[in-house]
Amino acid sequence: MTFPTPATSVTPADSVDPASPPRDPDRDVAGLSPGRLMWRRFRRDRTGVVAGIIVACYVLVALAAPLISRLYGKDPYTTYGLDTPGLLNEYGFPILPNGGISSEFWFGIEPGLGRDVFMQLVYGIRTSLAIAFAATLGATLIGIVVGIIAGYAGGRTDYLLGRVIDVMLSFPSTLFIIAFMPVVENLFVGPEEETPIWLRAVTLIIVLTAFGWASLARLLRGQVLSLREREFVDAARVTGASPARIIFKELLPNLWTPILVQATLMLPSLVTAEAALSFLGVGMIEPVPDWGRMFLRGTEVYQDDITYLMFPGVALLIFVIAFNLLGDSVRDAFDPKIRR
Repeated sequence: MTFPTPATSVTPADSVDPASPPRDPDRDVAGLSPGRLMWRRFRRDRTGVVAGIIVACYVLVALAAPLISRLYGKDPYTTYGLDTPGLLNEYGFPILPNGGISSEFWFGIEPGLGRDVFMQLVYGIRTSLAIAFAATLGATLIGIVVGIIAGYAGGRTDYLLGRVIDVMLSFPSTLFIIAFMPVVENLFVGPEEETPIWLRAVTLIIVLTAFGWASLARLLRGQVLSLREREFVDAARVTGASPARIIFKELLPNLWTPILVQATLMLPSLVTAEAALSFLGVGMIEPVPDWGRMFLRGTEVYQDDITYLMFPGVALLIFVIAFNLLGDSVRDAFDPKIRR
Protein backbone atom coordinates (compact mmCIF):
# COMPACT_ATOMS: atom_id res chain seq x y z
CA MET A 1 0.00 0.00 0.00
CA THR A 2 1.43 3.29 -1.04
CA PHE A 3 0.87 6.53 0.78
CA PRO A 4 0.65 9.93 -0.92
CA THR A 5 3.82 11.96 -0.83
CA PRO A 6 3.42 15.01 1.39
CA ALA A 7 3.53 18.34 -0.48
CA THR A 8 6.82 20.11 -0.22
CA SER A 9 6.57 23.56 1.36
CA VAL A 10 7.62 26.35 -1.00
CA THR A 11 9.26 29.44 0.40
CA PRO A 12 8.74 32.83 -1.22
CA ALA A 13 12.35 32.79 -2.36
CA ASP A 14 11.84 29.43 -4.11
CA SER A 15 8.77 30.72 -5.90
CA VAL A 16 10.69 33.39 -7.80
CA ASP A 17 11.25 32.48 -11.39
CA PRO A 18 14.94 32.97 -12.18
CA ALA A 19 14.06 33.69 -15.79
CA SER A 20 11.74 36.57 -14.85
CA PRO A 21 13.08 40.13 -15.43
CA PRO A 22 14.46 42.05 -12.44
CA ARG A 23 12.00 44.04 -10.44
CA ASP A 24 11.82 47.72 -11.38
CA PRO A 25 11.81 49.86 -8.23
CA ASP A 26 10.01 52.63 -10.15
CA ARG A 27 6.88 50.43 -10.21
CA ASP A 28 6.53 50.52 -6.43
CA VAL A 29 4.86 53.91 -6.50
CA ALA A 30 1.65 53.24 -4.62
CA GLY A 31 0.86 56.09 -2.25
CA LEU A 32 3.83 58.25 -3.28
CA SER A 33 3.38 61.85 -4.41
CA PRO A 34 5.08 63.12 -7.59
CA GLY A 35 7.54 65.09 -5.48
CA ARG A 36 8.58 62.03 -3.50
CA LEU A 37 8.90 60.01 -6.68
CA MET A 38 11.18 62.67 -8.16
CA TRP A 39 13.30 62.77 -5.00
CA ARG A 40 13.45 58.96 -4.98
CA ARG A 41 14.78 58.84 -8.53
CA PHE A 42 17.19 61.71 -7.90
CA ARG A 43 18.76 59.98 -4.86
CA ARG A 44 19.63 56.96 -7.00
CA ASP A 45 21.61 59.18 -9.38
CA ARG A 46 25.04 59.35 -7.74
CA THR A 47 26.32 61.90 -10.23
CA GLY A 48 23.42 64.20 -9.50
CA VAL A 49 23.82 63.83 -5.74
CA VAL A 50 27.53 64.67 -5.89
CA ALA A 51 26.83 67.63 -8.18
CA GLY A 52 24.11 68.84 -5.83
CA ILE A 53 26.48 68.67 -2.86
CA ILE A 54 29.09 70.71 -4.76
CA VAL A 55 26.52 73.32 -5.76
CA ALA A 56 25.24 73.48 -2.17
CA CYS A 57 28.80 74.08 -0.95
CA TYR A 58 29.19 77.00 -3.37
CA VAL A 59 25.91 78.50 -2.19
CA LEU A 60 26.83 78.06 1.47
CA VAL A 61 30.22 79.69 0.91
CA ALA A 62 28.52 82.64 -0.82
CA LEU A 63 26.01 83.06 2.01
CA ALA A 64 28.61 82.65 4.76
CA ALA A 65 31.25 84.91 3.18
CA PRO A 66 31.22 87.47 6.05
CA LEU A 67 31.49 84.67 8.63
CA ILE A 68 34.36 83.04 6.72
CA SER A 69 36.11 86.40 6.56
CA ARG A 70 35.78 86.85 10.32
CA LEU A 71 37.08 83.36 11.08
CA TYR A 72 39.87 83.62 8.53
CA GLY A 73 40.90 87.02 9.83
CA LYS A 74 41.15 88.76 6.45
CA ASP A 75 38.95 90.52 3.91
CA PRO A 76 39.08 90.93 0.10
CA TYR A 77 39.69 94.68 0.20
CA THR A 78 42.80 95.20 2.35
CA THR A 79 46.08 95.52 0.40
CA TYR A 80 48.19 93.26 2.62
CA GLY A 81 51.08 93.16 0.17
CA LEU A 82 51.44 96.94 0.19
CA ASP A 83 50.84 97.37 3.90
CA THR A 84 53.19 94.62 5.10
CA PRO A 85 56.83 94.69 3.95
CA GLY A 86 58.34 91.44 2.71
CA LEU A 87 55.30 90.08 0.87
CA LEU A 88 55.87 91.64 -2.58
CA ASN A 89 59.11 92.30 -4.41
CA GLU A 90 60.05 95.51 -6.17
CA TYR A 91 58.08 94.41 -9.26
CA GLY A 92 54.89 93.79 -7.29
CA PHE A 93 54.97 89.97 -7.38
CA PRO A 94 54.78 87.71 -4.31
CA ILE A 95 58.18 86.86 -2.85
CA LEU A 96 57.12 83.43 -1.62
CA PRO A 97 56.70 80.69 -4.27
CA ASN A 98 53.35 79.62 -5.74
CA GLY A 99 51.88 83.10 -5.63
CA GLY A 100 52.71 83.67 -1.96
CA ILE A 101 50.80 80.65 -0.61
CA SER A 102 51.49 80.22 3.11
CA SER A 103 49.75 79.41 6.37
CA GLU A 104 48.75 83.07 6.59
CA PHE A 105 47.54 83.40 3.00
CA TRP A 106 45.99 80.09 1.98
CA PHE A 107 45.71 80.87 -1.74
CA GLY A 108 48.44 83.48 -1.90
CA ILE A 109 48.19 87.20 -2.54
CA GLU A 110 47.26 89.25 -5.59
CA PRO A 111 50.17 90.60 -7.66
CA GLY A 112 50.38 94.37 -7.52
CA LEU A 113 47.96 95.24 -4.71
CA GLY A 114 48.63 92.22 -2.51
CA ARG A 115 45.01 91.42 -1.62
CA ASP A 116 44.14 87.99 -0.24
CA VAL A 117 43.22 85.62 -3.09
CA PHE A 118 41.15 83.25 -0.94
CA MET A 119 38.83 86.02 0.22
CA GLN A 120 38.58 87.38 -3.32
CA LEU A 121 37.38 83.96 -4.47
CA VAL A 122 34.87 83.66 -1.63
CA TYR A 123 33.37 87.09 -2.19
CA GLY A 124 33.60 86.61 -5.95
CA ILE A 125 31.25 83.62 -5.60
CA ARG A 126 28.89 85.85 -3.68
CA THR A 127 28.93 88.56 -6.37
CA SER A 128 28.49 86.22 -9.33
CA LEU A 129 25.76 84.13 -7.72
CA ALA A 130 23.78 87.16 -6.54
CA ILE A 131 23.72 88.76 -9.99
CA ALA A 132 23.13 85.47 -11.83
CA PHE A 133 20.36 84.38 -9.44
CA ALA A 134 18.50 87.68 -9.79
CA ALA A 135 18.84 87.58 -13.58
CA THR A 136 17.75 83.92 -13.69
CA LEU A 137 14.66 84.68 -11.61
CA GLY A 138 13.69 87.62 -13.81
CA ALA A 139 14.37 85.78 -17.08
CA THR A 140 12.40 82.74 -15.89
CA LEU A 141 9.35 84.82 -14.95
CA ILE A 142 9.37 86.68 -18.27
CA GLY A 143 9.89 83.45 -20.20
CA ILE A 144 6.95 81.79 -18.42
CA VAL A 145 4.59 84.70 -19.11
CA VAL A 146 5.57 85.18 -22.75
CA GLY A 147 5.74 81.46 -23.57
CA ILE A 148 2.36 80.62 -22.06
CA ILE A 149 0.61 83.63 -23.60
CA ALA A 150 2.06 82.93 -27.04
CA GLY A 151 1.18 79.23 -26.96
CA TYR A 152 -2.30 79.58 -25.48
CA ALA A 153 -3.51 82.66 -27.35
CA GLY A 154 -2.29 81.58 -30.79
CA GLY A 155 -3.12 83.61 -33.87
CA ARG A 156 -1.63 87.07 -34.21
CA THR A 157 -0.48 87.11 -30.61
CA ASP A 158 1.54 83.97 -31.15
CA TYR A 159 2.95 85.34 -34.41
CA LEU A 160 4.05 88.67 -32.90
CA LEU A 161 5.54 87.15 -29.76
CA GLY A 162 7.23 84.47 -31.85
CA ARG A 163 8.95 87.14 -33.94
CA VAL A 164 10.06 88.97 -30.80
CA ILE A 165 11.53 85.73 -29.48
CA ASP A 166 13.36 85.14 -32.77
CA VAL A 167 14.82 88.66 -32.69
CA MET A 168 16.01 88.27 -29.09
CA LEU A 169 17.63 84.91 -29.85
CA SER A 170 19.45 86.27 -32.90
CA PHE A 171 20.51 89.55 -31.29
CA PRO A 172 24.27 90.00 -30.61
CA SER A 173 23.81 90.40 -26.88
CA THR A 174 27.47 90.68 -25.89
CA LEU A 175 28.19 93.49 -28.36
CA PHE A 176 25.01 95.29 -27.31
CA ILE A 177 25.92 95.10 -23.62
CA ILE A 178 29.45 96.37 -24.26
CA ALA A 179 28.02 99.37 -26.13
CA PHE A 180 25.06 99.85 -23.74
CA MET A 181 26.90 100.04 -20.42
CA PRO A 182 28.78 103.32 -21.14
CA VAL A 183 25.52 104.89 -22.35
CA VAL A 184 23.81 104.07 -19.05
CA GLU A 185 26.70 105.50 -17.06
CA ASN A 186 26.67 108.73 -19.09
CA LEU A 187 22.94 109.10 -18.48
CA PHE A 188 23.02 108.62 -14.71
CA VAL A 189 26.58 109.55 -13.69
CA GLY A 190 28.33 112.86 -14.20
CA PRO A 191 31.65 113.06 -16.05
CA GLU A 192 33.60 113.61 -12.82
CA GLU A 193 31.61 111.21 -10.63
CA GLU A 194 32.41 107.61 -9.90
CA THR A 195 29.97 104.97 -11.11
CA PRO A 196 27.94 103.65 -8.14
CA ILE A 197 28.30 99.94 -7.56
CA TRP A 198 24.53 99.49 -7.25
CA LEU A 199 23.99 101.08 -10.67
CA ARG A 200 26.41 98.69 -12.35
CA ALA A 201 24.85 95.68 -10.57
CA VAL A 202 21.26 96.69 -11.44
CA THR A 203 22.23 97.35 -15.07
CA LEU A 204 23.91 93.95 -15.34
CA ILE A 205 20.84 92.21 -13.93
CA ILE A 206 18.53 94.04 -16.34
CA VAL A 207 20.55 93.32 -19.49
CA LEU A 208 21.18 89.68 -18.56
CA THR A 209 17.47 89.25 -17.86
CA ALA A 210 16.52 90.95 -21.13
CA PHE A 211 18.63 88.54 -23.18
CA GLY A 212 18.01 85.40 -21.12
CA TRP A 213 14.26 84.76 -21.29
CA ALA A 214 13.80 84.01 -25.00
CA SER A 215 14.99 80.39 -25.03
CA LEU A 216 12.67 79.44 -22.16
CA ALA A 217 9.76 81.27 -23.79
CA ARG A 218 10.24 79.37 -27.06
CA LEU A 219 10.37 76.03 -25.20
CA LEU A 220 7.22 76.75 -23.19
CA ARG A 221 5.40 78.04 -26.27
CA GLY A 222 5.89 74.66 -27.97
CA GLN A 223 4.80 72.81 -24.83
CA VAL A 224 1.63 74.89 -24.48
CA LEU A 225 0.75 74.48 -28.16
CA SER A 226 0.73 70.73 -27.55
CA LEU A 227 -1.03 70.80 -24.18
CA ARG A 228 -3.90 73.11 -25.19
CA GLU A 229 -5.21 70.42 -27.56
CA ARG A 230 -5.31 67.73 -24.87
CA GLU A 231 -8.51 66.28 -23.48
CA PHE A 232 -8.20 67.71 -19.97
CA VAL A 233 -7.94 71.26 -21.38
CA ASP A 234 -11.00 70.69 -23.58
CA ALA A 235 -12.87 69.35 -20.56
CA ALA A 236 -11.98 72.48 -18.58
CA ARG A 237 -13.29 74.68 -21.40
CA VAL A 238 -16.53 72.73 -21.58
CA THR A 239 -17.11 73.21 -17.85
CA GLY A 240 -16.79 76.98 -18.33
CA ALA A 241 -13.34 77.50 -16.82
CA SER A 242 -11.82 80.91 -17.51
CA PRO A 243 -8.54 81.22 -19.46
CA ALA A 244 -6.73 82.19 -16.26
CA ARG A 245 -7.98 79.09 -14.48
CA ILE A 246 -6.99 76.88 -17.42
CA ILE A 247 -3.50 78.39 -17.46
CA PHE A 248 -2.84 78.19 -13.73
CA LYS A 249 -4.71 74.97 -12.94
CA GLU A 250 -4.28 72.89 -16.09
CA LEU A 251 -1.27 74.10 -18.08
CA LEU A 252 1.23 75.47 -15.55
CA PRO A 253 1.39 72.31 -13.38
CA ASN A 254 2.48 70.39 -16.50
CA LEU A 255 5.25 72.89 -17.29
CA TRP A 256 7.25 72.80 -14.05
CA THR A 257 9.64 70.17 -15.36
CA PRO A 258 10.99 72.19 -18.33
CA ILE A 259 10.92 75.37 -16.23
CA LEU A 260 13.08 73.91 -13.45
CA VAL A 261 15.44 72.21 -15.88
CA GLN A 262 15.93 75.39 -17.92
CA ALA A 263 16.46 77.45 -14.76
CA THR A 264 19.14 75.10 -13.47
CA LEU A 265 20.91 75.30 -16.83
CA MET A 266 20.45 79.07 -17.14
CA LEU A 267 22.07 79.95 -13.81
CA PRO A 268 25.61 78.67 -14.59
CA SER A 269 25.47 80.24 -18.06
CA LEU A 270 24.65 83.61 -16.50
CA VAL A 271 27.47 83.19 -13.98
CA THR A 272 29.93 82.73 -16.83
CA ALA A 273 28.31 85.62 -18.73
CA GLU A 274 28.77 87.93 -15.75
CA ALA A 275 32.39 86.86 -15.41
CA ALA A 276 32.95 87.41 -19.14
CA LEU A 277 31.49 90.92 -18.99
CA SER A 278 33.72 91.79 -16.05
CA PHE A 279 36.67 90.38 -17.98
CA LEU A 280 35.75 92.70 -20.87
CA GLY A 281 35.55 95.69 -18.54
CA VAL A 282 31.76 96.24 -18.52
CA GLY A 283 30.92 94.12 -15.48
CA MET A 284 31.35 94.83 -11.80
CA ILE A 285 33.87 97.50 -10.88
CA GLU A 286 36.40 97.94 -8.10
CA PRO A 287 36.46 97.36 -5.22
CA VAL A 288 33.78 94.61 -5.52
CA PRO A 289 35.51 91.20 -5.80
CA ASP A 290 34.67 89.49 -9.06
CA TRP A 291 35.88 86.35 -10.84
CA GLY A 292 35.96 88.09 -14.22
CA ARG A 293 38.38 90.77 -13.03
CA MET A 294 40.50 88.07 -11.42
CA PHE A 295 40.71 86.40 -14.85
CA LEU A 296 41.69 89.73 -16.39
CA ARG A 297 44.41 90.34 -13.84
CA GLY A 298 45.58 86.73 -14.17
CA THR A 299 46.07 87.06 -17.92
CA GLU A 300 48.29 90.06 -17.28
CA VAL A 301 50.61 88.33 -14.79
CA TYR A 302 50.39 84.65 -15.74
CA GLN A 303 53.96 84.54 -17.04
CA ASP A 304 55.29 85.48 -13.59
CA ASP A 305 52.47 84.15 -11.37
CA ILE A 306 50.37 81.42 -12.97
CA THR A 307 48.86 80.52 -9.59
CA TYR A 308 46.69 83.64 -9.50
CA LEU A 309 45.01 82.59 -12.77
CA MET A 310 44.49 78.97 -11.75
CA PHE A 311 42.29 79.51 -8.69
CA PRO A 312 39.39 81.39 -10.34
CA GLY A 313 39.63 79.16 -13.41
CA VAL A 314 39.33 75.92 -11.43
CA ALA A 315 36.59 77.35 -9.20
CA LEU A 316 34.48 78.47 -12.15
CA LEU A 317 35.06 75.23 -14.06
CA ILE A 318 33.93 73.05 -11.14
CA PHE A 319 30.88 75.24 -10.54
CA VAL A 320 29.69 75.17 -14.16
CA ILE A 321 30.23 71.41 -14.58
CA ALA A 322 28.48 70.62 -11.28
CA PHE A 323 25.48 72.82 -12.09
CA ASN A 324 25.09 71.37 -15.58
CA LEU A 325 25.24 67.82 -14.21
CA LEU A 326 22.70 68.79 -11.57
CA GLY A 327 20.38 70.12 -14.28
CA ASP A 328 20.65 66.86 -16.21
CA SER A 329 19.90 64.85 -13.07
CA VAL A 330 16.87 66.99 -12.24
CA ARG A 331 15.57 66.46 -15.77
CA ASP A 332 16.05 62.69 -15.49
CA ALA A 333 14.34 62.63 -12.08
CA PHE A 334 11.28 64.46 -13.38
CA ASP A 335 11.00 62.33 -16.51
CA PRO A 336 11.19 58.60 -15.62
CA LYS A 337 11.20 57.65 -19.32
CA ILE A 338 14.73 59.03 -19.72
CA ARG A 339 17.52 56.53 -19.06
CA ARG A 340 21.14 57.56 -19.34
